[in-house]
Amino acid sequence: MKFSSLPNRIFIKLLLSFWLCSSLIIAIVGLLPLIQQKHDQTKIPPHLEALLERVAKRIEQEPAQLDSRRPQRWHRFREMGHKPVRFYLVDEQGQVVNTDRVSRAMRRFMLLAEEAGQPISHQFKDEILFGPHEFTVNGNKYSLYGRLAEMHPRPWFFFFIDNIIMTLILAIILSGLLCAILAWHLGKPLRALKHSVEAVARGDLSHRADKYTTARHDEIGQLAVAFNAMADAIESMVNSQQRLISDISHELRTPLTRLQLALALARKKGQESTELERIGYEAQQLEAMIAELLELSRAKLNRHENKHSLSLSETLGQVLDDAEFEAEQQNKQLLIDIDEQLTLPITPRPLSRAIENLLRNAIHYAHKQISIKAAPFNDHVLIEIIDDGPGIALEADLKAIFDPFYRPQSARERESGGWGLGLAIAKAAVDAHKGQITATNATPHGLLVSIKLPK
Repeated sequence: MKFSSLPNRIFIKLLLSFWLCSSLIIAIVGLLPLIQQKHDQTKIPPHLEALLERVAKRIEQEPAQLDSRRPQRWHRFREMGHKPVRFYLVDEQGQVVNTDRVSRAMRRFMLLAEEAGQPISHQFKDEILFGPHEFTVNGNKYSLYGRLAEMHPRPWFFFFIDNIIMTLILAIILSGLLCAILAWHLGKPLRALKHSVEAVARGDLSHRADKYTTARHDEIGQLAVAFNAMADAIESMVNSQQRLISDISHELRTPLTRLQLALALARKKGQESTELERIGYEAQQLEAMIAELLELSRAKLNRHENKHSLSLSETLGQVLDDAEFEAEQQNKQLLIDIDEQLTLPITPRPLSRAIENLLRNAIHYAHKQISIKAAPFNDHVLIEIIDDGPGIALEADLKAIFDPFYRPQSARERESGGWGLGLAIAKAAVDAHKGQITATNATPHGLLVSIKLPK
């Protein structure tokens, strides 16, 4: 069975990764003493073996040196490049006969040499112990060992053997580094997938998981492929819905046009009545609603339209002139604060329609004053429209006023609340620019609508 077809591949990757990580650290920490022993304990070098032979011949030639009643001074010689060499003579019972001062390192070395079964040398910190050289004097067997004050070069990593705490710290750092690499390897596609999910949640239905994520042969790759399929289906359904609304709106215009034509003919013939006036009024309302629906569908369907870097002041020029005139007719004041040098990538018609709807809504509910201002802020442009009207009392209404056909409780009447499509059109236009639109109550009263558009 191929690895790519194994179940729970993320589980297998995690298991193998952490297992290999821990095994590697344990192996390194465990093998260091063995490597040190192999490095420190080797077969006795020829020059040290020759030194032991020379000393043994002296003893063979002068057996009187073995007399325990004589001072034992022969065991130290200045040899090997004027470095002090100390010798230890051991009898058959394992007793050192030439000195009573035997270091713990020498006793340990004797055991190591006995286990090795041959002459060896061993590095102990700043000295080398070597031997044994066996010989016979007067029918008695002796073993000769030597100790040389010398330090052989050691690999740098042997430092950690002598420093256990440092070794533990290194193991912790190394394991953290390996786990961090593993977490980054697994987290990178998850972060990319999270970014794609958030983009779709914000309304960017064209966003998809990248090829690197979908090309993975594990559950993350399968999830990315499934997400792309889901996003394709959602985008197709939403676009189909918008096209259906647009098509229905177009189809409704045909009988509506015939109805208005019939009303015009009836009026021409002098058939005036209250009923005809009511029919004419409702026909006009229906015509306006259909126009709003078509505008909403157009804003949502054309969200991928190419944008151009234009002056915001020039783009909104006609809208601002019309809003200023409308405010004057209602004895209200519109304050405009937009930098003429401010430019950003926009689609002129949808954005102009969005600002127009917001300004009309603000003018309608304002008592005396409305203001619109735009300024660059970090990596985006902030547009704020403020009125001094009553605002919106309920927090839930503030979050829902941009939904199609939603009207706050204070605007249920058709004369004051419309159909709840103006703000939905504004939100669709802002979404098409990959921006954000929010509404909050102003202080001390009124409504503040903020629009953030990327530069």
